[in-house]
Amino acid sequence: MVRTILSTVIVSVILLAGAIYESFFVTRQFDEFHDVLEILYVKVDEEIATQDDVYAVQKNWLEKKKALHIFIPHNDIKEVDLWLAESATLVRDEKWDDAISKIEVLKELSEQIPKTFTLSWENIL
Repeated sequence: MVRTILSTVIVSVILLAGAIYESFFVTRQFDEFHDVLEILYVKVDEEIATQDDVYAVQKNWLEKKKALHIFIPHNDIKEVDLWLAESATLVRDEKWDDAISKIEVLKELSEQIPKTFTLSWENIL
């Protein structure tokens, strides 16, 4: 009886620690990505961005998504990939208004995706 209770408590603590780690890790990765997107946003808004600037953001994202594949759905990752690819083409073609709208969506995604991993009642229930 005591072993069963102790085992249940230990497993619960391990699961809680894992959930807390996942939440902090995902949030930190997307906060860093959001900061990089913010720099790109300013450059596109000032119409001084180059395709290499977008490629730098893509490179940053590729590094992050290697670890994020473990935690977040692949559809979310694919969505960010697609928006980044579209942004690169629009910046190359100097379609600034369209590019800025794509980057705004990316910024919103970088804020919303981590919210699905926070420890909150809406995510638990």
